Amino acid sequence: MVIGVRVDPAVEQRLDALAQHLGKSRSACIHEAIDHYLLRHGDGDEARRQSEHLARLEQPHWSEQAPGWSVWTA
Repeated sequence: MVIGVRVDPAVEQRLDALAQHLGKSRSACIHEAIDHYLLRHGDGDEARRQSEHLARLEQPHWSEQAPGWSVWTA
């Protein structure tokens, strides 16, 4: 199947430079990018797993309650 996609000239230049650097065709790079995108976002379970993983890695927001005094003096 052939899919046409419009991109800005700057994106096209970056894609061509990356493809050349990797020794791949432009089409191969786009195909790989679509595969990665679908893996990450196409399956609800995978997207949920990654969201949960990122949530565990995120630092608490600065406005969250600070620990009690006993934690600071322990």
